[in-house]
Amino acid sequence: MHKKLFIPGPVDVREDVLQKMATPQIGHRSKAASALQKSVSDKLKKVFFTNNTIILSTSSGSGLMEAGIRCCTRKRAAVFSVGAFGDRWYKMAKANGVPADKISSVPGQPTTVAMVEEALATGKYDVITVTHNETSAGIMNPVAEIGELLKAKYPDVLFLVDAVSSMGGVKIDVDGWGIDVCITSTQKCLGLPAGMAICSVSERAIEAARQVENRGLYFDLVELYEYIQKKDHQYPSTPSLSHMYALDYQLDRILEEGLENRFARHKQMAEYVREWAEKNFALFVEDEKYLSNTLTTIKNTREISVSDLNKKLAERGFEISNGYGDLKDVTFRISHMADYTLDEVKDVIRNINEILGL
Repeated sequence: MHKKLFIPGPVDVREDVLQKMATPQIGHRSKAASALQKSVSDKLKKVFFTNNTIILSTSSGSGLMEAGIRCCTRKRAAVFSVGAFGDRWYKMAKANGVPADKISSVPGQPTTVAMVEEALATGKYDVITVTHNETSAGIMNPVAEIGELLKAKYPDVLFLVDAVSSMGGVKIDVDGWGIDVCITSTQKCLGLPAGMAICSVSERAIEAARQVENRGLYFDLVELYEYIQKKDHQYPSTPSLSHMYALDYQLDRILEEGLENRFARHKQMAEYVREWAEKNFALFVEDEKYLSNTLTTIKNTREISVSDLNKKLAERGFEISNGYGDLKDVTFRISHMADYTLDEVKDVIRNINEILGL
């Protein structure tokens, strides 16, 4: 029996979207492939609220995260972490020999403008990385406010943002917020199978990257950018056209729903789960301003066995997630993203209530 996945990703994918993955293959150097990739790019610009170049990568989001910090850092990167995925960006920097410092928040607390200001005032950094939506903690950072700080006081610092678990579920105004590299992937709010990453990249980020000698090969942002420009939206390596067919179709559905409607639906689902969590457990993130609209991390104040709960949920056709990393045993998580509706969220909560006797 298939289980509805209320986990941080992958998410359930609609049958009509899955079927688009089965579209017959075409040559990836053909005019038809260029047309497909241009169509996807043009639609993604609307979702990203950007005029910057869109780059598609047959990889997980981690591939483009690594590309961003390796290619764009000329001097030193300040990596702001509110959990496991900020930590991962720091590990990527160190693994690639990129000078970097990790600046961590107290668990459950955001990356604040004051923290960024304190770091950048030292003059040591030419790049900052921020996780917009951290699924281990269920926290959403104030990226818009951080962007305003950079534009006002540190216009030469490049702004790299991990929006893997939020793009398509909340509004991320890439151009308005001054984001130079904004990264997401397909298996979260976009509602597609895992296997493709996406980023927008500014021209100034590319100019900075040209000054970096060792950018790698497969994830070289400069080569990807220049190839797209010269070869009519094609790529140096063979891309997953199957993902692109599905993405092109799904983006039509997203734009037909209306971005503001989609964002409102995600918020509505989030508010329902939060209200339930506060009534029966507690929220891991205490300040409402920083709560994620795509996933809720819940303190396991009742010390329930999430494993046992999931076994019983599986019998009913559902799955939620335990905590991640250091939070594995003290939290559990319920996602509410992509194409789920409020009624479906109510359904999984009703089943949890019945199992736990709440």
